[in-house]
Amino acid sequence: MNLKLSLSFPIYNFKAIALLKSLLRYIKYFLLITFLPERKLIPKSYYQYKHFKNLPPVDHSHKFNALRSAVTWLITAQKATVDNGFGSYHLVHGWSSSYPETTGYIIPTLLEYARKHNQPEAADAAVKAADFLVDIQKISGGWQGGRVNENRPEIVFNTGQVTRGMLAAFQYTGDKKYLVSAIKAGEWLALVQHPEGFWKIHALMEQARVYDTFVDVPLLQLYETTGEIRFRDAAVRNLEWVVNAKMRPNGWFEDCDNTIRRNDKPILHTIAYTLDGLVDSSTILKEPRYLEAAINGSSKLLDLFLRQGILNGRYDSEWIGREYFICTGGAQMAIVWMKLYREGHGEPYLEAARKMNRLLIFIQARNARERDVTRGAIPGSFPLWGRYEPFAYPNWAAKFFCDALLLEEELNQ
Repeated sequence: MNLKLSLSFPIYNFKAIALLKSLLRYIKYFLLITFLPERKLIPKSYYQYKHFKNLPPVDHSHKFNALRSAVTWLITAQKATVDNGFGSYHLVHGWSSSYPETTGYIIPTLLEYARKHNQPEAADAAVKAADFLVDIQKISGGWQGGRVNENRPEIVFNTGQVTRGMLAAFQYTGDKKYLVSAIKAGEWLALVQHPEGFWKIHALMEQARVYDTFVDVPLLQLYETTGEIRFRDAAVRNLEWVVNAKMRPNGWFEDCDNTIRRNDKPILHTIAYTLDGLVDSSTILKEPRYLEAAINGSSKLLDLFLRQGILNGRYDSEWIGREYFICTGGAQMAIVWMKLYREGHGEPYLEAARKMNRLLIFIQARNARERDVTRGAIPGSFPLWGRYEPFAYPNWAAKFFCDALLLEEELNQ
């Protein structure tokens, strides 16, 4: 073989091999699903995708039932695990083990639902999850990445999200063990932060990412709870790095994806994390620059959604979309838009949020006879076989869907 050809072959064919592997995996999933009770969800998802532009009207009872159904599924996802964390469901692989990160931020969702709807079962589930997370906290103060059975090292982003749960559990129960746990996490987050404000050591892939603004919020909440200025300072250092070094004039953010290879076109999910973190940080700190940074990107996505009736799964630096809709990101953007509306930024934000919630209710209401493993759940992608969490119902999609409906309830009142 020619030496030049042999050296270039692996590089030249990398994308082709990756595409072939992806194609084979999809073929396997489609074939296996034909033998499962959930096989009817595939044509149903296809039908829904063809008709999503003609959304049926929804009233208060539709929204109430959708919220209750999603919470019921989350509790089912907890009962499917052995440790009181929350797993996710895949049509082929079944239930996953608990995911500490998402278990952490599901806790405030369930407590808010329990408070507003007088549902003690949801509160009980949240407290059980909080106890599980206290038990698995690392000696350092951080929490592991990935699923619990993988026993990975501590990760900054995951630790931030569990901290949200610890603070919510402390506020609900008054039990200081949750506050102690949150303080240990905050100390560790401040300790491993780079002097320039980002996190790289103990970050996913050891890459600095702007969606750590979603870590800044629990740090600021910890500052509000304890008065410890170091937590506030760590959050501000990161926020300043994001808005000064990583935001383009058109509102798009560099270093926003949870991969290295596709960092030039981040997923909607992590874009929304970034924007939400900026909005909440602005509210806590009363710093308008962070809110303005969030408005810049949020308004681009708002315009795209109101024109198209849906969003793409990824966006490049010119806000050109690719891939199918990521449901989690859609729910997150509804939340961001409603928060901006609450801050006085106009009816279009509320209109877009309500329309997004209608779309997600339409996706959830598959009008198919389902088992408990999927009834009430939100898929990773729409249609179901999109590239993000294909053929799966991640617990974090249901969590953000619940948050979006709860916030809409609040605004309507």
